[in-house]
Amino acid sequence: MPFRWSPREHLSLGMYILKWLCLATPVAAVIGSACALFLWLLERATQLRIETPWLLFLLPVAGAGISILYSRVGHVSEGGNNLLMDAIHGHEDADSGIIIPRRMAPLILLATVTTHMFGGSAGREGTAVQMGGSIASTIGRWFRLSRVDMRTLLLAGIAAGFGGVFGTPLTGAVFAMEVLAVGRMNYDALIPCLIAAIIGDWACGVWGIHHDHYFISSAAADLGGAPLNWLLTAKVAIAAVAFGLVSAMFAEMIHGIHHIFKRTIALPFLRPVIGGLIVIGLVYLLGTRDYLGLGASSPTPGTVTIQSCFSPQGAHTWSWWWKLLFTAVTLGSGFKGGEVTPLFFIGAALGNTLGLLLGAPVDLFAGLGFIAVFAGAANTPLACTLMGIELFGSQYTLYFTIACFLSYLLSGYSGIYLSQRIGTPKLDGEHLPLGDSLRATRELRPGWGTYLARRRTKAAATFDRDKQTED
Repeated sequence: MPFRWSPREHLSLGMYILKWLCLATPVAAVIGSACALFLWLLERATQLRIETPWLLFLLPVAGAGISILYSRVGHVSEGGNNLLMDAIHGHEDADSGIIIPRRMAPLILLATVTTHMFGGSAGREGTAVQMGGSIASTIGRWFRLSRVDMRTLLLAGIAAGFGGVFGTPLTGAVFAMEVLAVGRMNYDALIPCLIAAIIGDWACGVWGIHHDHYFISSAAADLGGAPLNWLLTAKVAIAAVAFGLVSAMFAEMIHGIHHIFKRTIALPFLRPVIGGLIVIGLVYLLGTRDYLGLGASSPTPGTVTIQSCFSPQGAHTWSWWWKLLFTAVTLGSGFKGGEVTPLFFIGAALGNTLGLLLGAPVDLFAGLGFIAVFAGAANTPLACTLMGIELFGSQYTLYFTIACFLSYLLSGYSGIYLSQRIGTPKLDGEHLPLGDSLRATRELRPGWGTYLARRRTKAAATFDRDKQTED
């Protein structure tokens, strides 16, 4: 075969890279700066909450204010991350008319900071992603971008927001491409997402924002350069099963609590009021405030945080469950914020417990839980594996991969983002409507009410049969 080369093809590719350097760079710089402002406000709000304990009693009032604000001003912004995904899917399939409103960015910023200031248990990823999508959509409309370019810019906005808020640019780029569909990557936006994630992280750092650092050391350090430890690998696989099941539990509890509140409380602003009262009740039931806010770190010694979970005595056996419950009530009742940082807390605390139970390095298992519970809940195993490498180092890559991939598989078709679509079924032979969302898939799955009804019907049939036999 003769040598063939097309200068025009490579010129087009070069122009494509130049185009997205010019488009994604300023957009990502703005998003990274917005993330810096958000993280600074979040730190101030958290410090104020710690210094002013009585603010917790205003949590129900703050929740009512957030609900009223969104009902009066927010409108479609209430959809959050799912609205952003629906808009991207709409641009992918056909022009759906879904527009990300400009007001989404300031609304979610204000609502999340308010949630944290008064003691709600929430995260920050959702806020960064929604700000990124809103800013990218606004700038895209200014430049009158085509439907295809707008979709790519929205993905770049997600990458910039995620990379900026966590300081993990490679993870941010892959997360944006992986999160849209279960089992499928969107490589068409690879370069724009990578550019945006790097610039978003850089812009956030320029403002002097420092991210939390976590370390896997002590006994786990000796395993880094050693050949594969089969006993440790088996323990990691066992832990991954628990990580996957807990990630599914987290997602289903948030959706379930939201559904219960929506069905039983007609007035929307009353839902976070009740949720806030439940959070206050849980605080006094447990006698601790460890599970409020982000939970990333604390100046108070003895507090259970993500940082403390990397030490053997840094968490209680059921710390993961209490953080899960606090977060599910907070977000399920209508407060605003992300799910990812609470997932880090839940995973690290669960890893701490499992490490002690299995006789494994606690800090390594805390790190595995940190990323693997997120992988199962968000259905993004590759992005979470890369996050482990970026945060903890590449010497544990194999264990990260096992934990994240098994957790992803065993979480089933649950997830924190209901607008995710089924790209590839997790098991061969599953008859699922490809292209449908997790929301539609969940509706096909029988709930507890259906299960109990079937059990009652079966019991009644057995009783009738036994009675007829006796007669």
